[in-house]
Amino acid sequence: MASSGGLSLVRRAVDAVRRTPRWQKRLVVFTVGLGTVTYACQDNQVLQISDGKTGKKKVVILGTGWAGASFLRNIDTSLYDVHVVSPRNYFMFTPLLPSVTCGTVEPRSIVEPIRNIVRKRGGAFRFWEAECFKIDPTSKKIHCRAGDGTNVDGNGEFVVDYDYLVVTVGAKPNTFNTPGVIENCHFLKEVEDAQKIRKSVMKCFEKASLPNLTEEERKKNVHFVVIGGGPTGVEFAAELHDFVNEDLAKLYPDVKKYVNISVIEAGDHILTMFDKRITHFAEDKFKREGIDLKTNFKVVKVSDKTITMTNPATGEIAVPYGLAVWSTGIGTRPIIMDFMKQVGQANRRVLATDEWLRVNGCDNVYALGDCATITQRKVMEDVDAIFRVADKDNSGTLTVKKIKNVLGDIYQRYPQVELYLKTNQMKNFHDLLKDKESEELNIEEFKKALAQVDSQVKMLPATAQVAAQEGAYLADCFNRMNTCEDNPEGPLRIRGAGRHRFKPFRYRHLGQFAPLGGEQTAAQLPGDWVHVGHSTQWLWYSVYASKQFSWRTRMLVVTDWGRRFIFGRDSSSL
Repeated sequence: MASSGGLSLVRRAVDAVRRTPRWQKRLVVFTVGLGTVTYACQDNQVLQISDGKTGKKKVVILGTGWAGASFLRNIDTSLYDVHVVSPRNYFMFTPLLPSVTCGTVEPRSIVEPIRNIVRKRGGAFRFWEAECFKIDPTSKKIHCRAGDGTNVDGNGEFVVDYDYLVVTVGAKPNTFNTPGVIENCHFLKEVEDAQKIRKSVMKCFEKASLPNLTEEERKKNVHFVVIGGGPTGVEFAAELHDFVNEDLAKLYPDVKKYVNISVIEAGDHILTMFDKRITHFAEDKFKREGIDLKTNFKVVKVSDKTITMTNPATGEIAVPYGLAVWSTGIGTRPIIMDFMKQVGQANRRVLATDEWLRVNGCDNVYALGDCATITQRKVMEDVDAIFRVADKDNSGTLTVKKIKNVLGDIYQRYPQVELYLKTNQMKNFHDLLKDKESEELNIEEFKKALAQVDSQVKMLPATAQVAAQEGAYLADCFNRMNTCEDNPEGPLRIRGAGRHRFKPFRYRHLGQFAPLGGEQTAAQLPGDWVHVGHSTQWLWYSVYASKQFSWRTRMLVVTDWGRRFIFGRDSSSL
């Protein structure tokens, strides 16, 4: 038996390698090999601790998520006295959280200690593991609370002053005030959440294996419900389906027939932020694999035994379940709600910032990531002033050459204009610019083409990609603050003289992935490139491995994937 088991293991490994294209094998070998050499050559540099008496401007960062870690990773700590306050002392690679729930990747493989990020760059900073519960922009102070209560008063509270504040506290799960969600559902925002889900999945299978249970009780115990058909919910459902069919079915053969995975979505379709081709493929694939997809169902109540939902056709129904994962979007943290009231932004969902990520209504405070959104100014509010500058003789016409110059200034000030005009290929707009550069065009005709943009403006999505780009952009602005003070590089000020110091933030969409299980991933990349299949899964592996914050985590993640290919996922309840 032992011999046959060993041969089976080797055969699985050989088959997995044979199915892999040659260039992908070389890529994996090159990535792991180079990572090993790089990691082995690391020095033993000691982290420098800032004493707070450097005489430099103090930059305080709240949070260590994508935005905060990206900012910290790129800022020149020799120019500022950098302090970080966060309830967790590590950065977490959130796109791989669904993989942690089923043991495909281990929790420590996707986290990087925040001190390591600074130590490897040779910078000095100060970190406090605490939670900020109040921001006072008037006195430029933040009020924090450590969990251990180690100060003199025993409540763990302390105050930190700042010159510049970078708010990157993220968001919390949005329950829409649905009764019973907080008490009975799992979320998937933190590493601890993924670990709890992993334990609960195994607990459900162990419960269903107990003797003297009815068939209905066994079905209830292994009914896994995912509320929310977005990328996180869909990826978790796909991971769980693979875990059950590839690993747990061999260990719990008498329970496998009772397993049911349901995805509940309030809208008409899942993955609505993706191309329709991906949406339809994902829905068809889930149906073929037996995942129960319930669209147009709204969850109204969750108890410890049932989930109550409504549908226009069926009315209200209650479904028994063993485990429920709530993944329906993000909500506002209490500290942000309180801060918004102070700066005149009450009744908003997130903080409003300008194009330079500065919080509207206060000075020297920046907000990035899921806790904020850039307020896109209406193009037509400023377009008259822009044309007045260009049309100095008030003729009402401009040459095509001048209009192109004006358009370049508008693109710099309003990134959404360029995105919309290029995406939609507006025929009237392009026809206007086909004329010779010496010919004159009526300004009002040009304004009509621009007027369509304001109705199409969309807010940036709350994704890791946006937050990381915002953090890198703001760090670059801080690094060049003195230089750009003397030589501003931004667009001309509409109201006031001179130019803005920096160019406004411009988000560059690099594409998005949706793993669908069975070694198949959907990819939607710039240029309307859409593909679903096994080759895209290897592209997903390559991209997510390269996006890790260090070679240590990169090697750990690749090793976890290799271990899963050969040995399968771990089913212990740890």
